[in-house]
Amino acid sequence: MAAMTSTRQKLIDSARHFIQTRGYNGFSYADVAEQVQVRKASIHHHFPAKSDLARAVVDESRGHIVAQTATLAGGAFDPDEQLRMYTAYWERCIADASAPFCVAGMLAAELTTLPDDLATDVRAHFRDLSHWLEIVLTKGAHMGRFAFEGSARQEAEAFMALVYGAMLAARAHGDPSVFAGIVNVGLRKLAPVAA
Repeated sequence: MAAMTSTRQKLIDSARHFIQTRGYNGFSYADVAEQVQVRKASIHHHFPAKSDLARAVVDESRGHIVAQTATLAGGAFDPDEQLRMYTAYWERCIADASAPFCVAGMLAAELTTLPDDLATDVRAHFRDLSHWLEIVLTKGAHMGRFAFEGSARQEAEAFMALVYGAMLAARAHGDPSVFAGIVNVGLRKLAPVAA
């Protein structure tokens, strides 16, 4: 028998959906209450402020990145496979509209209007993601799989910008395949040039 999803988790999942599709400023507790079929008071019980709910969404995403980083630190991994898994995840999510845009990406676009505690968490998400990418790219370079001119940190930031830019382009064109096309160009640029 499958475990029932807690009300708290349903609220987080609902907020994630609204942030991904509307942004932080585009939804209210009334929207979440309607989707989850609870009273607004129930949401306030779990998350006194809207920023608390959004922070729970960001923290959940950050938790996945931190866990993945710890896994990489613990042993051998294929850097090509790691990058392809990361980009393939977003390709699937954009194609089936299950997660048409990264939560942190949507929130970063609204950063100047966010409460300070939420903005701090969004910045931390990007630091964590950049750190993960830096580890993957560094190992790939050491193995001769990737070649780049700048530092691994700069390349991690550039690859992250490429992925988020590809998400924007896919959304702007209304065509999920645009994401894969852009990302594949970025992955090819990492490959060392044959002598």
